[in-house]
Amino acid sequence: MNVSLLYIEDDAEIGEWVCRDLTERGYQVEWQRSGERAAELAANSKLVILDVMLPGLDGFTVGQRLKKAYPELPILMLSARTSIDDKLEGLQFADDYLTKPFHPDELAARIEVLLRRSGSVASDVLELKHLSVHERENRIVNRETGEEIILTGKQYQIFKFMLRHFGQILTKEQIYEGVWGEPYFDGDKTLMVHIRYLREKLERDPAAPEIIETIRGVGYRIKA
Repeated sequence: MNVSLLYIEDDAEIGEWVCRDLTERGYQVEWQRSGERAAELAANSKLVILDVMLPGLDGFTVGQRLKKAYPELPILMLSARTSIDDKLEGLQFADDYLTKPFHPDELAARIEVLLRRSGSVASDVLELKHLSVHERENRIVNRETGEEIILTGKQYQIFKFMLRHFGQILTKEQIYEGVWGEPYFDGDKTLMVHIRYLREKLERDPAAPEIIETIRGVGYRIKA
């Protein structure tokens, strides 16, 4: 793969397993325990993974300086902080925000999305569970069966919208208004019906979905 990542994390245990996992996936990882050399090392990196709680300068300050120096460089924030204020502060300059604890598959998937969005990797294929999503060709293949999955236009629009917000919890209103371009009215079952049909086509077992997760009382998200 030969893609260089700058990873700034002061927790030795977390840093070691993240480095090991990303290296096994083919990335070249430069791990730093503080942000002192961030500006220098970022010059040769395709993406920065940045923890919030760091010795010396905190991750928010380091990230803001990096974004000012390298506006096109994707930054993925990591934090044990879960408050909406912290997320909003991070997303003022970062391209994504992932809270701890996280699964390595989700971290890898978010890195892949950011790299493809920035043009740092040429591949337009997203591997998601048993699916290969060929975004440029608007094509989805079940790798286990080799069969192409045919979606309706609206089903694909919903799936693509959710992929653009990979890992994020999306409300029914956000999805409906993002896809249909119209206000969502509480009680409208249109989206729910489309999600059910999507699961029937995409999931191994629609009754136990692995890809499109329901967040009770809120909406849905794509799982890593």
